[in-house]
Amino acid sequence: MSESKGSLIAKSVQKHAGRAKEKILQNLGKVDRTADDIFDEHLQNFTRQQNAANKLQKEFSNYLRCVRAIQTASKSLLDTIGEIYESQWSGHDLLFVQTQSVDMLWQDFSHKLGDQVLIPLNTYQSQFAEMRKKIDKRGRKLVDYDGQRHNFQALQLGMTKKRDDAKLNKGREQLEEAKRTYDMLNSELHDELPALYDSRILFLVTNLQSLFSAQQVFHVENAKVFAELEAIVDKLATESQRGSYSIKKTNGSTLPRAGTNNTPSIINNVSPPATGVSTTRATTDNLPPGVLYKVKATYKYIREDVDELSFDVDEIIHVIEYDDPEEQEEGWLMGIKESNGEKGMFPANFTRPL
Repeated sequence: MSESKGSLIAKSVQKHAGRAKEKILQNLGKVDRTADDIFDEHLQNFTRQQNAANKLQKEFSNYLRCVRAIQTASKSLLDTIGEIYESQWSGHDLLFVQTQSVDMLWQDFSHKLGDQVLIPLNTYQSQFAEMRKKIDKRGRKLVDYDGQRHNFQALQLGMTKKRDDAKLNKGREQLEEAKRTYDMLNSELHDELPALYDSRILFLVTNLQSLFSAQQVFHVENAKVFAELEAIVDKLATESQRGSYSIKKTNGSTLPRAGTNNTPSIINNVSPPATGVSTTRATTDNLPPGVLYKVKATYKYIREDVDELSFDVDEIIHVIEYDDPEEQEEGWLMGIKESNGEKGMFPANFTRPL
């Protein structure tokens, strides 16, 4: 058993030494090497394809890590928002449901990227390692073939005076065996390399379709949830402007305190007997009949009742008296929109006098 093992080792050493010698002679130009321009072109395409796959796999793996990190950060942020959003505020329960939906969307998005994009990409990329082993083996067998070819040529030249048929036959057999081994690998690679190269388009199309589709679905659904969250906060802002959540002052007023961070500054409307508005900051010259003064919208307002006005930023409103002074509410004015003549109540602190 030990002799058989030693014999195998000796043969392996001899084979490696023979290849090293053949490569040295080829590099020095002492002997020729078998050329295959078509295979060289296939090899260049393979190398370019492998480099592209490696780069894509690296960048996408990094992208997926970042997505998962953002997912964690998003959950932490929305959990905090849920904690500080007070239970008596408008939309508290709905906000909790919507923030949970965001986390579920992130989880689904992350799973899709992993299952439908990364796993197929890893499978595609793994082909190159096996193919590279086959290419390297073909290179070794080509060196063996060239070495046997040169050995047989030298053997023939060395028998110009005395012919040794036994040595010639053995040399010929070794050459033919080396050629068969090389030709088999070479033929396989001539089929497999172009097929692998051509597969890159279909793979890339399928992989990118999965990536872009997952992105599109995630962002569309995410946008819907955040639109709902925005609506919740907008409603809270409107109710806050109307004084729904303000602490009662000693004089009974329910208006928000002026100059706070989360509400627009309130115009100081000290109520005169007839109109309930102040004209100390408004111009009263050259106004249409019945108009007390004009105001300009500084914030957008969407009405909640049919007797209110909706308006956009910068719209001009003519302030008029209430038809019934008993209906006047503190902090609210009666007006007519200059753009279309629509009449209704509106919050004074959403506007400024002109």
